[in-house]
Amino acid sequence: MKIVSWNINGIRTFKGGIKNALESLDADIVCVQETKVTRDLLDERTAIVEGYNSYFSFSRGRSGYSGVATYCKDSATPFAAEEGLTGLLTTNHEGTIGCYGDSSEFSSEELQLLDNEGRAVLTQHRVMCEDTPETVTVINVYCPRADPEKPERKHFKLQFYKLLQYRAEAILEAGSRVIILGDVNTSHRPIDHCDPDYIEDFEDHPGRKWLNGLLVDDSEGKEYEKNNEESENTSSKPLCSGKFVDTFRHFHPTRSKAFTCWNTMTGARQTNYGTRIDYIFADHLLVKMGFVAADIMPEVEGSDHCPVWGKLCCPLLSSAKLPPLCTRNLPEFAGRQQKLSRFLVKMDQQQPAREACRDPLPGSQETGETRENLNPLGSAGTTSTGMKRKLAVESCVPKSKKIMTLKAATPKPQGNLLAFFKPKSIPVAPTREDPVSQCERGEERNEVTPSQPHTFKGGHSAGQDVPSIPGTPCTEYPQGVCMGDKVHVPGSNIQDASVNSQNQEKDAALASEATVDPPCPRKGASLGGFWKTVLRGPPPPPPCKVHGEPCVLRTVKKAGPNMGKQFFVCNRPQGHASNPEARCNYFSWVDKGK
Repeated sequence: MKIVSWNINGIRTFKGGIKNALESLDADIVCVQETKVTRDLLDERTAIVEGYNSYFSFSRGRSGYSGVATYCKDSATPFAAEEGLTGLLTTNHEGTIGCYGDSSEFSSEELQLLDNEGRAVLTQHRVMCEDTPETVTVINVYCPRADPEKPERKHFKLQFYKLLQYRAEAILEAGSRVIILGDVNTSHRPIDHCDPDYIEDFEDHPGRKWLNGLLVDDSEGKEYEKNNEESENTSSKPLCSGKFVDTFRHFHPTRSKAFTCWNTMTGARQTNYGTRIDYIFADHLLVKMGFVAADIMPEVEGSDHCPVWGKLCCPLLSSAKLPPLCTRNLPEFAGRQQKLSRFLVKMDQQQPAREACRDPLPGSQETGETRENLNPLGSAGTTSTGMKRKLAVESCVPKSKKIMTLKAATPKPQGNLLAFFKPKSIPVAPTREDPVSQCERGEERNEVTPSQPHTFKGGHSAGQDVPSIPGTPCTEYPQGVCMGDKVHVPGSNIQDASVNSQNQEKDAALASEATVDPPCPRKGASLGGFWKTVLRGPPPPPPCKVHGEPCVLRTVKKAGPNMGKQFFVCNRPQGHASNPEARCNYFSWVDKGK
């Protein structure tokens, strides 16, 4: 039996599909965290994978957030499955696990919130360990992250830890073996952190204290009973008096730099500057009689985490029946065979029967949340109340304004971009306020009446296109408006068809000999120079002091007084200060004056 855990940072980000990812991991049970998918957005290709049966837990408060899923091979089908740690999400008690422990110190609202983010899925399997059938419960969890700017999230994280420990120990006391695996979001020992000296009071972290109470310290291969004895060798270390074992440290007690999570924004994975926060915990008896190996897979990319795996010598016993939580049992993926006649019935006749027969989704999102995920901006005016309100508002509007409102509300067909560059049959062009094409700033144009066509220098009458001659400023035509390399007179009603063909030939000859200059540029400046003064590019990057390489430009995105400001840092990946290949400490703010 092989089991894998991986924080995938979005289940829809797999380029080759979820099936290829599962096959590449080559495991009987694959537990993934941070799926970032809600039930209404779960597609069939992700939910139903050939050769596997899957079990999901979704976030009910935010879309594209949190979420866990467990994929089991058909040869490792569980006998029971359950969503959440509290039991409040269970609508069908058939095929559930139970054993919720003592939750008296949690309020009902707190329990609801702890299970509202889709952070736990439990599957219960049967294995043969030493020719004895055993029940193994796999708890797939994605523990919360404590945001330093949100103190309430720190309390939420610690409460989730407590609830997880109570549930796991209750299942263990009921006679089942227990495996806890997933993203715990806390590094346990200094050896599990890239720079523990940088963190003040590393051992006093509340999350690490909780891990000390959950785990048994067998890093030196001691027996379980000996681990609980106090000695001089262990008196300087935090006492671990729990019931579970960190399987990786059980097989690799002294391996350093074995990290599973890196900051990809700073390129820290290139220098292996990370933490080990993804674990496979198992009760000490299961580790003693079943586990034969455990390790990490840092070579597997695709997320800011890498997979971790464990292997047991116990073969799995598959269940003949899928638990109700399995995605194959969900109404939207049930796959019931339909008769051919159903495809020949009109949709409007088929829809009422389908809606009447549709059962409520077990453990699904509420109606308001589903509507929010499908249409975040809402659907105003679609309900009867919205229609009444709309009619009431329209009744107070004058008729003339009603007509204008209806016209404005009517969607116009989208035009073609090339239509803006086609010549028009009527040379009357609307005046445009363009800072580049204006001849003189603040100069008022003189109007030309249609009855008196104005004659320019060179014998051209109003309505004709006059080429721009090099060295001739636009002030030569004080009453014309500069439009590119031509001059048009507003108010002229003379059409192109009335223009003499000889004048057109002269215009073409002059235009071929003339050099087109930028319209109305400043003296001694070109159009490119004008845009360079308006749209300045980023300043040239300075070299860092240590490596002498060009720096990289960054922008502050964190809320605060420096938000939006730009700065330069070394372009090398983040790493330990002792690593010469890592980023140096060069930092420089961008001067706005440059």
